[in-house]
Amino acid sequence: MKAVVHNVYGDADVLHIDEVPKPTVKPNQVLVRVRAAGVDRGAWHMMTGLPLVARLGLGLRAPRNRIPGLDLAGVVEAVGEQVTDFAVGDEVFGEGSSSWAEYARAKPGRLLHKPAHLSFEQAAAIPTSGATALHMLTPKSTQSTREVLVIGAGGGVGSFTVILARSQGDHVTAVCSTAKIDAVRRFGADRVIDYTSEPLTGSYDLIVDIGGNRPLSTLRALLKPTGTLSLAGGENGGRFFGGLERSLQAFATTPFIKQKLRAPIVIAGRDDLAALTDIESPLGSTYPLSEAATAMRELAAGRITGKTVLTMPADTD
Repeated sequence: MKAVVHNVYGDADVLHIDEVPKPTVKPNQVLVRVRAAGVDRGAWHMMTGLPLVARLGLGLRAPRNRIPGLDLAGVVEAVGEQVTDFAVGDEVFGEGSSSWAEYARAKPGRLLHKPAHLSFEQAAAIPTSGATALHMLTPKSTQSTREVLVIGAGGGVGSFTVILARSQGDHVTAVCSTAKIDAVRRFGADRVIDYTSEPLTGSYDLIVDIGGNRPLSTLRALLKPTGTLSLAGGENGGRFFGGLERSLQAFATTPFIKQKLRAPIVIAGRDDLAALTDIESPLGSTYPLSEAATAMRELAAGRITGKTVLTMPADTD
């Protein structure tokens, strides 16, 4: 089968199409014929091996897993003997492993039957970014409208966060670059701040910071005395730890203050997927599998708005 592979760490130039063996399923796995696969920062970390501390899991000198990708949508090709929830021919979406390929394996607990109203491309855009956004938004304790600030609102997690916050009645101030303002308004933001020309102002019940690396002191100054700060990403951090230093600082600080600082680690499960099927999927651009390197260059340069997915031909063998 065809797959996107990389034998070394690096930028998008290390990605290329290769022929690799078709996976076989274990008793507790599902084999999916992939129709669309999500592009996100997780794949970028796998490709670059950054931050360096991540190589403890990814492989010290070279990637253990040569095929990137988690999010997928497609058709069940085979099921292990212990799998009872899915059958060959079912249309599914969720998280698997090595999804930038014509076939990928997944655990049943991380898949859901694809609703008919979602295309494969829309469904593949949902799992990782949508579930992360879901967990970035803390539950509302009352029916009152919260003031929510979303930093990095033009990307995958950010766009889902804006959509979800508006769907539950929050007032959303979104922060993005100039090129993404119109799209972020379409996602439902009540107010948009262009970070290239405007300072961050206001007082917020909840701040969701995605992919930035602003100091905690800056963010806490924008947060109400008992507000919550949710952190995700931090790609502009140091080469060794990336944004982990800021998350660790948040964990160390939050027991001693009234504000709540958090950095959830999210793995999309069935409940998450089910909660996301009825919202608008912020699908932006699509690329064929053969142009995965182009998609990653656009992601790394910050030029992707919403979610981008890779697509496979329907007649995959």
